[in-house]
Amino acid sequence: MGDVLLRFFRSSLPDELAAVLEDILKATESGDFAAVFELPQVQILLGHQDNESTKETKRENFGLWSDYIFHRLGQILSKRDEEQETPVREKAAYQQHFFFVVAVAALYAFIQSTVTGPPLPFKSAETILPKDVSGNATTLSKTRSDLIASVSADGIAAYRLTTNIEFLCLAETILICPPIQKNIELSTWARLRTNFVHQRLLSEPAPSLQSAIYDDLKLVEGLILNSGESKKMADLHTSFLLERASIHTYHGFDKKARADLDQATTERNFEFALTGLMGKRTKFQEKDTSQLLVLARSAGSETNGTADGASKPTALDLNDDTLLESISFTENTTTTDIKDESALPVSLKSMDPSNQPLLDPLDSVILLSLAESIKNTNPVDGLTREQTIPYATRVLEGGSSNWQVYTQALLVRSRIEGHRSRTMERGLLQLQALVDQVIAETSGDATTDAETGEKVTSFLPQAKEGEAASVEERLQYVFPLCSPSRWELEAELAARWVHIGGLRSALEIYERLEMWAEAALCYAATEKEDKARKMIRRQLFHATNGDDDNADFDAETWEGPARDPPPAEAPRFYCILGDINQDLSMYEKAWEVSGERYARAQRSLGQRYITERNYAKAAEAYSLSLKINALYHPAWFALGCAHLELQQFKNAVEAFSRCVQLDDHDAEAWSNLAASLLHLRPKAKTEADGEDEQPVARVTNHPRTDALKAFKRAANLKHDNYRIWNNVLAVAASTDPPSWTDVVTSQRRICEIRGSTDGEKCVDAEILDMLVKGTVRSEQGFDISRPGLPRMVNELIEKHVKPLITFSPKLWSILATLFTHTSRPASALECHEKAWRAVTSQPKWESGTEADWNVVVDQTIDLVDAYETLGPREKTEGLAAGTGELVAKDWKFKARSAVRSVMGKGKENWEDGDGWERLKTRLDELKGKD
Repeated sequence: MGDVLLRFFRSSLPDELAAVLEDILKATESGDFAAVFELPQVQILLGHQDNESTKETKRENFGLWSDYIFHRLGQILSKRDEEQETPVREKAAYQQHFFFVVAVAALYAFIQSTVTGPPLPFKSAETILPKDVSGNATTLSKTRSDLIASVSADGIAAYRLTTNIEFLCLAETILICPPIQKNIELSTWARLRTNFVHQRLLSEPAPSLQSAIYDDLKLVEGLILNSGESKKMADLHTSFLLERASIHTYHGFDKKARADLDQATTERNFEFALTGLMGKRTKFQEKDTSQLLVLARSAGSETNGTADGASKPTALDLNDDTLLESISFTENTTTTDIKDESALPVSLKSMDPSNQPLLDPLDSVILLSLAESIKNTNPVDGLTREQTIPYATRVLEGGSSNWQVYTQALLVRSRIEGHRSRTMERGLLQLQALVDQVIAETSGDATTDAETGEKVTSFLPQAKEGEAASVEERLQYVFPLCSPSRWELEAELAARWVHIGGLRSALEIYERLEMWAEAALCYAATEKEDKARKMIRRQLFHATNGDDDNADFDAETWEGPARDPPPAEAPRFYCILGDINQDLSMYEKAWEVSGERYARAQRSLGQRYITERNYAKAAEAYSLSLKINALYHPAWFALGCAHLELQQFKNAVEAFSRCVQLDDHDAEAWSNLAASLLHLRPKAKTEADGEDEQPVARVTNHPRTDALKAFKRAANLKHDNYRIWNNVLAVAASTDPPSWTDVVTSQRRICEIRGSTDGEKCVDAEILDMLVKGTVRSEQGFDISRPGLPRMVNELIEKHVKPLITFSPKLWSILATLFTHTSRPASALECHEKAWRAVTSQPKWESGTEADWNVVVDQTIDLVDAYETLGPREKTEGLAAGTGELVAKDWKFKARSAVRSVMGKGKENWEDGDGWERLKTRLDELKGKD
């Protein structure tokens, strides 16, 4: 079983073409790439031999080796002889398909030599490059340097010590050849893979490559779904989904990755569950506690058992004095504490958690990819690591039938364990072991790096012949796994050393890899900015006195003229220098030397301008960066914020709209989008009322309505953010007509979030008053016996608002209105009394301002009106309901007492005033009713 791409390719070929391509297909699938490159047609393409069409094409006429190959390939494929008598091997279709397979072989050879191993049995330069190049060390170095420089994109340089770059360039050159692109649909998938490998050579994602990759993803999925082969090849579409998920994860689109993984899980009928079983994790633990683990079974797997006989890399033991090597589960596993609140599938309930069945490699890839997506989506905290480690543990403890899958599981586990004190040592040593393995497996020398010649310390013996996996096995799942190259692994090891304080070890790795930017950032992070500055300036400038060879590295500040031409990584170096010196001119220089293609330079400028509150320049800088990389979500968000500050609300709406298109789970972007929409004027649409009527302008979709939708989306994403719910409440109340259901929902949620700390202050009394009065005036009336808005309002006030009220007269008055219109007169009168007491209990109101006095007067008259209206009614609540007992049979006495009490306290300061006269008039009216 080879790689899914080649199996798909083979199945799509006509029988006659498949027969003549069988040898090269078998060689490519088995990893015998030397046999592929030694074929006569390939030798002609590479210039080792010539035919009639290529004999005039000379290497010296081309500046770049890949241009030379592209020209020769065009000459070879230009011959069009499709007559019936022409042998198949001479037809254009055969030639195109043949060289497509050569491109795939070149890509796989590059992956083998830089990622998976085992060592290539031949030297790449001698096999691929012209003899005059491979035979001269200086020429070879220059040729490879030119090729590495040629794969830079958007001002972003490729790793300068990339080994065997000629393989990747050969694959790219063949796959962009027009006849192959046009006539071999599957070349899109191979080109997609080549571009993604190319992308990972760069120090950061290049927008142009990212766009090309995502364009090809759409084409490949359509090709697979429309081919009919997905039904015959069970894992065809699943493999593509996993490959696409790894691309999403690399580019930071974790939600898209998770969707693909979920779909792949469904298509494969793969059953797994993150759950909890009782067991012990430490050697001294006396009582069993719930332990996280993953139970998983591949479809068709019925028996327990691990793959002990399969070849796999060495997994280091924990050797901790406290933690067990693995969880010791309770013998009785019937009491399962399920952590994801879903029932376990029946097939998983009977499994022995300590002896789970071997997983299919693709199912193992799903679990490992899930672990990576959880790590990316969630904050880096203990809970997240506790959630991810069981996925890697399940793959490792169940064993794996694939070498590369098991290697990736060790890597995922080591990444997680590097953050825990008890497992940090094993995590670091395991990562070191993987680095040693990959260097030995890709360079062909267990102790010496093939490129630098430096000795590599290894504390594990190299796998003996027969103990390691074949090329075919290693390459089969490398693309869905997104396995790192050897320099990526070493850089990760260096970053791990930085994390635990091993600065010297980290710097040794970075300097050996010539990753000067990472080394400088390492110095800067440890407050050694002067060393960082010198290291970067040395890459960009000559020595101060111009003598680079004899410069004193400790004393030299590298203040000489700029290097010409600048290094490939110059844009990044200038940006780092700008970060260290806080010098805006360095970002501008980075933009200049990149040919105005390095988006990060403008983003850095924009960030500085935002800090300086120069929002106009910030908006300009972010706009320039987005012309290069329109898929960079943080830049759209920052641009929107700048437009908000500039009150350019239409532009802000556009920026935040792009934000939510790229990530519809960004609550802050939804909230800011809503805030921007609130400032837009409604658009009027001209319509005619009738055939003879003049057109009139009507608002068909008010921005405030769209703003409410955006705020609701933000609130759903950040369910505990009361500020966003406050916005929902305010906007819902201000739409025309008001969205009362949203008012109820948002006010209830605010009470739940802030009620315990803010009390009645978290209730918006004005909006609540509008809500109650609006419901009272509605056509359906205030019937709380049936489902609908009245019942929702009643539940809101009874369950959430009323328990919070301690003083607010306004809130008591609102409750009184509610109870009055729901036939609860006794409760309504009680609320009026509480509102009056709240007003009259305020200190020194009788000697305060006239406004204070008028508030008391108004509340007193309101209470008298309530006594007069509600007092004579019969009680409808409690035990007295239906007995004929009045709400307040002494209501007249109580009303007169309230008025006299207020008049007595206010006589000295307010006698003969307007308020006094109103009270006196109301008192006389009460006397007249006797």
